[in-house]
Parts: sequence; structure tokens; C-alpha cells
Amino acid sequence: MRKLVTIVLTLVTVGIYALPVECVGTATQVVEGTDTLFVFKDEIHLRSKIGDVDWYKADGNIYASNTDEIYPDEGCYIVNGSRFCVQLYQGLDDLDFTIETSCENTVLHLTGDLSSRKRAYILTYNALAWNTEAWADSVAQMEGTLKQTIVLPSLYGATPIRICYDPEIREALGLDSACVEVNLQEADVKAVKMELTSLATTRGADGEKSNERNRPTSQTLIVGSDYSGPLEVAFYSNPTPAALFYRWSIYKSTERIVTRTDQDIRYTFYEPGSYRIVCSVNNAECTSDSSEVVVNISESYLAVPNVFTPNGDGKNDEFRVAYRSLKEFHCWVYNRWGKLVYEWTDPAKGWDGTINGRPAAEGAYFYVIRALGTDAPKNASYMMKAVYTKKKLNADEAVIGVYQLSGDINLIRGNR
Repeated sequence: MRKLVTIVLTLVTVGIYALPVECVGTATQVVEGTDTLFVFKDEIHLRSKIGDVDWYKADGNIYASNTDEIYPDEGCYIVNGSRFCVQLYQGLDDLDFTIETSCENTVLHLTGDLSSRKRAYILTYNALAWNTEAWADSVAQMEGTLKQTIVLPSLYGATPIRICYDPEIREALGLDSACVEVNLQEADVKAVKMELTSLATTRGADGEKSNERNRPTSQTLIVGSDYSGPLEVAFYSNPTPAALFYRWSIYKSTERIVTRTDQDIRYTFYEPGSYRIVCSVNNAECTSDSSEVVVNISESYLAVPNVFTPNGDGKNDEFRVAYRSLKEFHCWVYNRWGKLVYEWTDPAKGWDGTINGRPAAEGAYFYVIRALGTDAPKNASYMMKAVYTKKKLNADEAVIGVYQLSGDINLIRGNR
């Protein structure tokens, strides 16, 4: 677009820099390249700034001799070697346009007399924009010179499209805006787009307080880091209105293990590995680019502390294990005489150092833990009941994901 430089000329005589003439009346100066055009609102009235002069038409023929004022016709003139053009302003009463949509863009086909001169325009419409949670209208604007076709980016929702022409000239002449508006209906939208998001959930109400490693809280969006399994994730396609069909694929490494066609899906990741979740949306004519997220499920892990301090100071007040990717868990705690004082099956929880609601005595207690990781063999199992024994058990390193642990846990209350 050529730059338009606008100067307001009021009803008082106003000088035009570098030209030996001035406009009388309401006019504006438009510079297009090397041509200077004076556009008048009501009548064309010019005055010489250097006294009586000869006025020539652009073709070299004399228009007026030895005078300082003229009321010329529209056209181009030369005074004292300087060329300029004059014109009465005319709007575009017949301007209109139609809208053609496709998967790649939106084309406006303009009708009306666009041949008189180049006219600037400002075009506005609503473009759907993703705001991290939903699609929302975002006002978009284009500027240029009016022509038979104007190409916009793909539009994904219904919107009014408004073209205002000669905005600077009309403002300079004191005229109201001149605009044409056509509504793009939702039924005519073809292009589709999606924004894949995901939401993971914890296991157990107190999961966010546990010693579990790498499991997101209930509001965490998955973006490709390592996580603990089993991990249940909801995936959302977030399509634009014209989408009709959905294709989800979940890959483990290069193998596709799941295909679904719902708008949104849920999936629980048990086994360790790297997963790609890919989705595309389409309708009868258009398909969006595929969007994907990555979920990495870590190998299982289990570690047991040797001391805890249930004194109410908020630090290490419970006997809890550190873990990730466990699918089964059971812990038994015995006193020095071999009596079972506490047991639990949720690794996100622990023993608070009480027995039947009363603080347990300080000292050493003995624990036995049986657990299976999500990476354990499918036929792996462990004893669901443990018989008290002071024999120390070690993790079975020969079988991945199978944990058989025992040892002392020291209860020390200390001072707050």
C-alpha cells in the first residue's frame, strides 16, 4: 500500500508547502508517489500564492492567463513549473462484496466502480483466538488499497466483516465514515482448527501431599515431562465450530496402541515408556493440522526412610515412603513385641505415629512392605499378608517392579 499523507485544508485559505498554489475551501492533499492530488469537498477553488500567473493544463495547453484565482475542472495542472491534480470527492455508493470461504483462506469479491482512483480501506472482522482455555473473538484489522478481491486468512467462526474506505480523506473533509458490512454465517465456515489440551488427575484425595514423585496435581496440563503411573489423563480437542469428526491416536514409541473418534477422550497410562497422543479434526471439506502432546511414564521407584518425628511441627510428621509408578502397595508396622500397630495400602498416605488414637511410644518399630510397580511383569504378585519376622527382606532385584522390603523405622518426637 502506498503511504497516504493527509493535510486538512479548512474554509480559510491554507498554503500547500512547496507548491505555488493554495486551496480555498475544504480540501485535503493526498501524495501518491510523485503526484500531488487535491481532493475538494464542495467545489474546486485554487489561488496563486505568487500573484497573477498563467495556469496550464497537464497537456501544456493554457487554461487561464494572468490571474491569481481559478475554479478549474477536475484534472491535472501546471503552475510555475509545478504539477498537481484536483478532484471533487465522490463516494462509492455501489460498493458491496461477497464472501467465499475455503480451507486455506477467505476471499472477498468486491463490486462497484473502483477505477476512478486508488482508495485506501480499513477492514475489520473477528478472528477466533485461543486464550489458553477457550476460543474467543479477537478483533483483527487489515489495511490496503481497494481492489476486486481481498484475501483474508482462514476464518473459523461466524463474524461480521466490515470495509471502510477512504478513512483519512473522509475524516479530513469532515465526512462520516463510509463502510460496507457483510456477515459471514457459521453455516458457511469451512476451515477447522483445534487446540489440544490435557488434564491429569492424582490418585487419592491426598495425593498432592504425598511423597510420590512426578505426578501432577488435578489441574496440571501435560506437556511432555516425566510422570508417575498409573496416570489418568483427559485429553480435549477444543475444536472450532465447523469441526465434525475427530481422530485420536496414542502411540507407545512407534506403535499405535489406541485409536478413538470421540471429541474428547480419557486414557490411563500404566506401563513405563514414552507416549505420543495425536489428534486431528475435520469436516466434509477441511482437516486441521495434527496436534500432539507427549507423556513419559517413569519406571517404578520405592524408598523408605528410617526415622520420622510426629511432633506436630509440620515436618516429617508421618512415616511415608517415597515412590512413583506403583500399582499395588501394602505396608505393615509392628512394635518390638511383634504386635501389628498399623497398616495401609495407599502409598500416598502413611502412619501418623498413633495407636488407637493415642501417641505411640518413641523407639524403633519394624515395617514390612510389599509393592508392585507398573513396570512389573504381568504375572508378578506378592503375599497379601505378612508374617512378623525380624529377618530383613531385600528388594528382589531380579524381578523389575517387585518390591519386598523390611526394616526399622525410628519414631522420635523431639521438640516442636
